[in-house]
Amino acid sequence: MRWRPASSVSRSRASFLGLGESGNFPAAIKTVAEWLPRRERALATGIFNSGSNIGAIVAPLLVPVIASTWGWQSAFLFTGALSAIWLLVWWLNYHAPEQQPRLSAAELAHIRSDPPEPLQRLSWAQLLCHRQTWAFVVAKFVTDPIWWFFLFWLPKFLHAEYGLSLLQLGAPLIVIFVLADVGSITGGWIAGRFIARGWSVNRARKTAMLICALAVVPIVFAARADNLWLAVGLIGLATAAHQGWSANLFTLTSDMFPRHAVASVVGIGGFAGAVGGMLIASFTGFLLQATGSYVPVFLMAGSAYLLALALLQWLAPRLQPAQLQEQQHA
Repeated sequence: MRWRPASSVSRSRASFLGLGESGNFPAAIKTVAEWLPRRERALATGIFNSGSNIGAIVAPLLVPVIASTWGWQSAFLFTGALSAIWLLVWWLNYHAPEQQPRLSAAELAHIRSDPPEPLQRLSWAQLLCHRQTWAFVVAKFVTDPIWWFFLFWLPKFLHAEYGLSLLQLGAPLIVIFVLADVGSITGGWIAGRFIARGWSVNRARKTAMLICALAVVPIVFAARADNLWLAVGLIGLATAAHQGWSANLFTLTSDMFPRHAVASVVGIGGFAGAVGGMLIASFTGFLLQATGSYVPVFLMAGSAYLLALALLQWLAPRLQPAQLQEQQHA
């Protein structure tokens, strides 16, 4: 049977795709930590994080046109070529601030205006000895699965509850992801404004995250909404809140760890979030089969962020930088 080799090849290519994509966010967060002072990082993270939502809007509009015109293989080649071009441009043009010739001394001083950081390298095993690492990892494990639910189950939900066809899904999904874009940037901006007013980083970040966590709660009513656009609005608010939460959560790593350790911590947290995403995919199917309703799933989504924030507060009550130097001399 020919489909078996083809299926194996498809899974292998998907694995390579996942392997290649896995470095994006650790690299992006480390870049933000290298190029911006602490008070500006959440907004920058929100801006680059919004790019994934733009892609989620553009891809469903562009890829079918390419596939229908030149064949489905062309869609993969086109998107892969864009990634390769971007990688080449990045490789040729990116420099650390100290190595960027067009950066003035005043600009470099602004970038390095935070207190000096320890320089020693740390292994993953060493990082896992710190509560700050586990604070980020646990928060990712609890909340990333909700985003995966939004990505993979929303079309099925809209079809099952409102009878939308594949073609009719476009407008609701575009609205949802546009709101997610707005939330990503706004969530980062809010924390920056709090810091500019003189708030501590701990108070500013966690207040912004609390606002986002509370904004997700109304999604519990989405499963019982009689009107399609009411459900879309509630889900869009939740996706916006998730992205605002995510912008601040990612920035916590650079608040608690030196720049050279940020990518490793983000990578560990990304792994935890992916594991949570795999678990929720199976658990959502189980709940739907057992109950025939999306209500339990949306209840879980509405409470996940408050739970994650409570665990984050327990593990990192003051967002203190990890005591790396003490460990080195131990």
